[in-house]
Amino acid sequence: MLVTGAGGFIGSHLSEILAESGAQVRAFVHYNAQGTRGWLERSEFGEQIEFFSGDICDRDSVNRAVNGMEYVFHLAALIAIPYSYQVPQSFVRTNIEGTLNVLMAARKSGVTRVIHTSTSEVYGSANYIPIDEKHPLQGQSPYSASKIGSDKMVEAFNLSFELPVVTVRPFNTYGPRQSSRAIIPTIITQCLKEKRVMLGNLQPTRDMTFISDTVDGFMAAAMAPESVGKTVNLGSGAEISIGDLAAMICELIGESVEIKVENKRVRPEGSEVDRLCADNSLARTILNWEPKVSLKDGLTRTISWVKENLALYRADEYVI
Repeated sequence: MLVTGAGGFIGSHLSEILAESGAQVRAFVHYNAQGTRGWLERSEFGEQIEFFSGDICDRDSVNRAVNGMEYVFHLAALIAIPYSYQVPQSFVRTNIEGTLNVLMAARKSGVTRVIHTSTSEVYGSANYIPIDEKHPLQGQSPYSASKIGSDKMVEAFNLSFELPVVTVRPFNTYGPRQSSRAIIPTIITQCLKEKRVMLGNLQPTRDMTFISDTVDGFMAAAMAPESVGKTVNLGSGAEISIGDLAAMICELIGESVEIKVENKRVRPEGSEVDRLCADNSLARTILNWEPKVSLKDGLTRTISWVKENLALYRADEYVI
């Protein structure tokens, strides 16, 4: 099994679970001069994983990585929304062209299934709640537009070439190892280090899903016969505002801190996604999947991990 983006937040957890289950895992990690492997650098499963360094934007790298693989979990992507405002071309190249490279290599190699990673951001601000897979797509940031493009490329390869694909659409996944460009680590680290929390807009709502539940969804999507050719939401079905989420985290930490809006963290008005809340009925039906970890339990686990790894975070900086 190949996992692209294996050194990242979700990819590293997925790679380890696959290895723990006895699967032969090839981890595609982004080449760098130090030869590091992201979050898998010190993984206890490192000796059970075959590492492949390359670039998802390089067709030759992808062809070599996919060759001989039965399943391809495609998670490699540029994902930071604020950064996409600055370098949109990089997002098109990585997320659309990189996905095209994976699909072409998978077709050439005759893989059993490609499990492609989407994002709830492709829905934009909700027209209705909860959001099912039939909801219209709207690119409210260069990031979300690039992911819509990659999702549609996956759809095209299924319809045009009968490539066996499934698109997994996680809502806001959180948990250990997530970087501080994401909202929950941002809140936790500021609360612990700075004794105050600076955020963007506090009113938008998000549907939070713990990392172990998201990984379970990926595994189920790879195995369920009914998932081929479909897009499947992975979300809790509950929403919470960013302001309430920050208050909950500070309460769990046991700190009474000021939560303030900082202008540089606010998205452009038309780019802000106001509400995200998943309809996960399709995942329940065809994947037999449902989230098991409550928000309070997941936050408690995440806070504990961040406390133990606080030196990895720069809470005094706005990370885009």
